[in-house]
Amino acid sequence: MDMQDEIEGLAILIRDLRKHRNLTLGELAQRIDRSVGFLSQVERGLSRPTVADLTAISETLDVPTTYFYNLSKPRQIDWVTRPGERRTLYYAGGITDVLVSPKLTGGFSMLESHLAPGATSGEGHLDDSSEQGGFVLEGHLSLWLDDSPLPVTLGPNDSFQLPPHSQFRYANLTEHPTRVLWVFR
Repeated sequence: MDMQDEIEGLAILIRDLRKHRNLTLGELAQRIDRSVGFLSQVERGLSRPTVADLTAISETLDVPTTYFYNLSKPRQIDWVTRPGERRTLYYAGGITDVLVSPKLTGGFSMLESHLAPGATSGEGHLDDSSEQGGFVLEGHLSLWLDDSPLPVTLGPNDSFQLPPHSQFRYANLTEHPTRVLWVFR
C-alpha cells in the first residue's frame, strides 16, 4: 500500500468504529476536543490526526491505539514481518509509525517511530491505557512527563518505560531525524 492507501485505510477504521459505537461526528469531536470539520476530514482521508488525536480517539472508542494497525498486509511467515509487509500510519506533526510486530494478539506490540526534525506528538499530553516503553535507535527524543515544564532528552541507546495512563508528550527538537522502537503492552 502507498501512503494515500494507508491514510484512507485509517480513515475507514475510525469512521466504522465510531459508527459501531453509535457516536455522531459531533459527539466524538466533542469528546476528543477537536472540531467536527477536522474529524470529518480525518474520516474522509483528507487530513491526518496527530498521535495525540489518535490516542484520544482510541481511548474514547475504547480500543487500544494498536487497533488502527489492523489492516494487515499479506506475510510469508505469520510470526515474522519484513519491511514490505508492515502497516504504516502517517500522522500530522511529522511522525510516521511502522507496525513491526507480526501480530497484534500477543502480550505486546512494537512500533518503529520516525520523527522528522521538529516533529511532535501534538499539543496536549497523551493518556494511553497501555504500558509502554521505548528505545532510541537514532537521533534525540524529548519526552515531557506529567506536568514537568522541561523535557528529558534521550539519545541513541537510551530507553524509557511508562506505566499505563501516564500523561506525556514527545517531540524531536533537533534538525536531524529520530527513530524510536516503541513497545506497548
